[in-house]
Amino acid sequence: MQIGIVGLPFSGKSTLYQTITKTHLDPSALSKVEAHHAIVKIPDERLEKCVSIFSPKSTVNATIEFVDVVGLKKGESGSTQFTTNFLANVKTNDALVQVVRLFSNDAVPHPDGSIDALRDIASFETEFILSDLSIIELRIDRIKKQVQKTPDEHLKKELPILQRCHQILLTEKPLREVSFTKDEHQILKTYQLLTIKPMLIALNFDESQRSTMEQTVRDIGAKKENQGTKVVSFFGKIEMEMSELPDEESKAFMSEYGINESALDTLIREAYTILGLQSFFTVGEDECRAWTIRKGMTAQDAAGVIHSDFFNKFIRAEVVGYDHFITHEGSFAKAKEAGHWRLEGKEYVVKDGDILSIRHS
Repeated sequence: MQIGIVGLPFSGKSTLYQTITKTHLDPSALSKVEAHHAIVKIPDERLEKCVSIFSPKSTVNATIEFVDVVGLKKGESGSTQFTTNFLANVKTNDALVQVVRLFSNDAVPHPDGSIDALRDIASFETEFILSDLSIIELRIDRIKKQVQKTPDEHLKKELPILQRCHQILLTEKPLREVSFTKDEHQILKTYQLLTIKPMLIALNFDESQRSTMEQTVRDIGAKKENQGTKVVSFFGKIEMEMSELPDEESKAFMSEYGINESALDTLIREAYTILGLQSFFTVGEDECRAWTIRKGMTAQDAAGVIHSDFFNKFIRAEVVGYDHFITHEGSFAKAKEAGHWRLEGKEYVVKDGDILSIRHS
C-alpha cells in the first residue's frame, strides 16, 4: 500500500513525512523534482504479543510505503501551480494525505498570505477534479468513435460509467464521495483518477492551539468528512522533535503534551479504515507475521496473499481470533477445548485479528 503526502508549500508536508518515516532530508532535497519514498513498518501490539509468546526466529510486520509528493511550483502571480509532474506523482498512490496548515509563523508566511484551511483543501480538490474531467472527457470521445466502428460490448459498458462520473465531477463533487460497484471500480481503476482516491486531511497545528484544536477538527470534519475523506490532526513541530527521541522519552513527551497517539499511528489507523483494510496473522516458532488484506476477503483469498500457490491448492484454514487466543493464554490447545479454534472452508470471511494456519495440498 502506497500513501502519498501532499500539501501547499510551508504546510508541514515534508515535516510530516520525515516524522513518520524517521528520515531526515537535506533542505536542498526538498526542492528537487523527485518524490521521496520510505517503507514503514506498521506497529501492531497484537503482533508484539504473539512474538512474546512464541519467541520466533523471525518477525515480519506489515508495511506501508509513504511518498513525499513533490512538483508544486510558485507561479508568477505568487499562487501555487499544480504541475503535470506533481499530478503524475499523485496518480500512483493508493490513498492521499493532504497536510493543511493551521499554524501561524511570520518567519514562514503562508504562500497565499493567510491561514484558511477550507480554501487550501478546496485548491487541491479543484485541481484534482479538473484533472479527472480532462481524462474522462478524452476517454468518452474516444469510446464514442470506437463504438461507431466496432460494436465492443466492454466499451458499451464502460461509456455510461464514465458519463456518470463526468456528470458528478461537473457538480464539483469528488468521486470518492460516490458509491461504485466492484466492477465499476475495476474499470475506473485503470484511469488512476485522483478524486476517487481515499483522502486523509491532516490539519497541522502548533502547541499554542491545543485548546481550540478539537473544535476546529470537528468544524472542518462536519464540512469535509464523507465515506472517502477523514479529517485528522497533528502537531508538526512537536511530532518532529519526538521522532528524534528514544521510545521511552518520546512516550513521556507525548504524555506531557496530551498527545494520545503518534502521527504515524493515527495515519495508519485512519488509512486502514478509509481503504477498508485489516490484518491477520500467521504465528509460530519460525515466524510471527502480520498480513494486510481488504475487508471481505475469504480464507482462500488470504491464503493467496501468503503464497499464490496456496490459493489454488487451498484445503482448509485453521482459525482462532486473536482475542480468544490471548484469553486462553496463547494456547491453541486451550482455545480448541473452548471451541474457539476451528476449521474453516474457502468461503470463510476473514476477520481483523484472525490467526490463520493454511492447510493446502
